[in-house]
Amino acid sequence: MAVPLAFFAVFFAYPVAAIVTRGLRFGGQWRFGRIGEVVADPATLDVLWFTCWQAVASTALTLAVALPGAYVFARFDFPGKGLLRAVVTVPFVLPTVVAGSAFLALLGRGGVLDELWGMRFDTSVWAILLAHVFFNYAVVVRTVGGLWAQLDPRQEEAARVLGASRLSAWRRVTLPALAPAVAAAALMVFLFTFTSFGVIQILGGPRYATLEVAIYRETAQLLDLPTAAVLTLVQFAAVSAVLALHAWTVRRRESALRLVDPGRTARRPKSPAQWALLWGVLAVVALLIVTPLAVLVERSLNGPDGYGFTYYEALRSAADSGGTFFVAPLEAVGNSLWYAAVATVFALVVGGLAAAALTRRAGRLVRGFDALLMLPLGTSAVTVGFGFLIALDEPPLDLRASWVLVPLAQALVGVPFVVRTMLPVLRAVDHRLREAAAVLGASPWRVWREVDLPLVGRAVAVAAGFAFAVSLGEFGATVFIARPDHPTLPVAIARFLGRAGQLTYGQAMALSTILMLVCAGSLLALERIRTDRSGEF
Repeated sequence: MAVPLAFFAVFFAYPVAAIVTRGLRFGGQWRFGRIGEVVADPATLDVLWFTCWQAVASTALTLAVALPGAYVFARFDFPGKGLLRAVVTVPFVLPTVVAGSAFLALLGRGGVLDELWGMRFDTSVWAILLAHVFFNYAVVVRTVGGLWAQLDPRQEEAARVLGASRLSAWRRVTLPALAPAVAAAALMVFLFTFTSFGVIQILGGPRYATLEVAIYRETAQLLDLPTAAVLTLVQFAAVSAVLALHAWTVRRRESALRLVDPGRTARRPKSPAQWALLWGVLAVVALLIVTPLAVLVERSLNGPDGYGFTYYEALRSAADSGGTFFVAPLEAVGNSLWYAAVATVFALVVGGLAAAALTRRAGRLVRGFDALLMLPLGTSAVTVGFGFLIALDEPPLDLRASWVLVPLAQALVGVPFVVRTMLPVLRAVDHRLREAAAVLGASPWRVWREVDLPLVGRAVAVAAGFAFAVSLGEFGATVFIARPDHPTLPVAIARFLGRAGQLTYGQAMALSTILMLVCAGSLLALERIRTDRSGEF
């Protein structure tokens, strides 16, 4: 626990505390009265209510849509499965601003539905909910599906032999085993939708705002740090309450499970019901995931003179002397890949150690540590970014001019995904296997290397994919700390979207398409990684 605690203390707690202190302390005096004023403001209560209910609705809708997909990817074997798994993960790694722009091009004024049938949904909350499902679909599929693929199907088959119906066997055998993974996925979806920024900013307009949007407006537009600090504390308190509830409920349901090789559980669909389920999931993926991505590609190719590569060619000369770009935006591809790779290493080390610590039952201390690891997902990225600039500016932590600042900020978001992906599998490992290895003379390190690691190898690969993916698409904190001469892809896209004109909008769509292809290629390469499958689990 020492390394994860030190990492979060220095690179999360310290920067956030610094920015909150800067907002509530003026002239050597604390202004705690500001807290009551902001919390009692009806506008704040309206924002808090919308933030909560849309997050709950988005989480429920995402689970309802994505759980059948998790089953299909875990239990069915079909051509193109690896490619499709990479495709459904692409929306999650896109900056939320780009995801919002894709849905605006699909549902908004002048969008595809508006042109074809004269229908617009950009002013309704349904556009926000659908965009959140689009963004978080992969969280459920990969988190729940990763464990589902390793559950021994013979346990459910035994229940069927004893007279249970298919639904009853699933409800009484499989669902309790999946509960920790489902809860972990629901928690991550809730935190991402609770702190939603780009999607709300673009699709919500002036009518809808989450706490994250309100913090951004108070900080970047109105320069009202005291109000922003109070809103940050409100968001922090709400997220802490949710994490405490999650830690209590999941801890009551965890148990050891029989895990098997995922290659032994996936089969080609046989019955008409299985084929119907597979085609139903493929239809949902086509409509909800592929269509917005296709619209994104179409907008990048639809130039002023018709379809072509005009916007892509314009990216080569986008570096100008006005300070918007010091390097060609295409160089941001290399920057993003390098930063994401380093952030993935940080996240795997910190998250792996944290997950290993959490598998040992140690009472309330460990439960509190579990909740602490999830706090970065529920804390304003704007607050973290400004906090980095304010706090890490003096020796021995003067990192403002260092390139490592970006992967450190990205790793803060990647660590919770590593922990939540590895933890259900680690907790499912029978502790008697570790005890038997220890009795036979194995050291703790050898027990981990020869017992735990072979069982969780697939989870480590999935965790690495998630950490790499979220690092590629991280925008909220990176936009404040990335050096102008070393922008990441999301920062470069935001710069284009912030400039008026059809050319810059087309360049933003072209760069978004490049980011989408880079993410898809990276995820497809991860899908081809094969862990050691020798021996019997």
